[in-house]
Amino acid sequence: MTTIDNNNDPAPNPHATAEQVEAALKDTKLAQVLYHDWEAETYDEKWSISFDERCIDYARGRLDLILPDADLPFGRAMELGCGTGFFLLNLMQSGVADKGSVTDLSPGMVKVALRNAENLGLDVDGRVADAESIPYDDDTFDLVVGHAVLHHIPDVEKSLREVLRVLKPGGRFVFAGEPSTYGDFYARWMSRATWWATTNITKFGPLKAWRRPQEELDESSRAAALEAVVDIHTFSPEDLERLASSAGAVDVRSSSEELAAAMLGWPVRTFEAAVPPEKLGWGWARFAFGGWKRMTWFDDNVLRKIVPPEFFYNVLITGVKPEK
Repeated sequence: MTTIDNNNDPAPNPHATAEQVEAALKDTKLAQVLYHDWEAETYDEKWSISFDERCIDYARGRLDLILPDADLPFGRAMELGCGTGFFLLNLMQSGVADKGSVTDLSPGMVKVALRNAENLGLDVDGRVADAESIPYDDDTFDLVVGHAVLHHIPDVEKSLREVLRVLKPGGRFVFAGEPSTYGDFYARWMSRATWWATTNITKFGPLKAWRRPQEELDESSRAAALEAVVDIHTFSPEDLERLASSAGAVDVRSSSEELAAAMLGWPVRTFEAAVPPEKLGWGWARFAFGGWKRMTWFDDNVLRKIVPPEFFYNVLITGVKPEK
């Protein structure tokens, strides 16, 4: 059964006005709502999100990396900054939790996450929620998870205190997919270079057929401008450990992943956003996913042994609410 707990949640706003976008450039929380409402209905396609074996294995792999000896299943789990539900819904499908709750500052994302949960037949409720003021009672959840969410939150430590408040004593949080400071630098550099090269080369000759309509490119550029506002932080593993401990968590530990995989993945995703989707068939999909898997193997089996953790793209953090 899938439900919305709070009937007073605001409606999605997928078509922000120019005035709203201008205001959002100076108001990060408004930017979060506008950007993610704007992206909600196409977000799964943009980021190749699915709820099949491919993404189930990916989500479960993130949890197993940071929490290899978890006593499963957890009873009730919440995803903070759920987006379309990618992390929690795939974790639930892998047997990590029996019941779930999805929260996001974006009404559009909550709507899509609940629709995805309903289509999967999962027991999930949802609320529009500010991560710095989570609308659930103390001691509610056994597990809180998030993927690529902490870097959007203005006051990360305050949010982690809220996470600990809604966790039951002994409950655990797991956050994955947070951009490292070094990783964010090289990912953005490669993405910008790929976008510039693709959108300029496709202006000429037979390559024009590979160019998206200019209005779509302009919309992507406007979305990118908001994205620069909503991405507030980058972290080192030590940064997240310090924030989690300061918030009151115990048994805090971090990990990191994706270096070669990120160096392939970011140009691939940027190229996909810059060309018409009908130009990219199953052959491209096999190349992209197969290449990512090979680079991930290289990261896990070679680079992890010789490269310091802070140079990998994604940082993961976990901690526990102290027993009373």
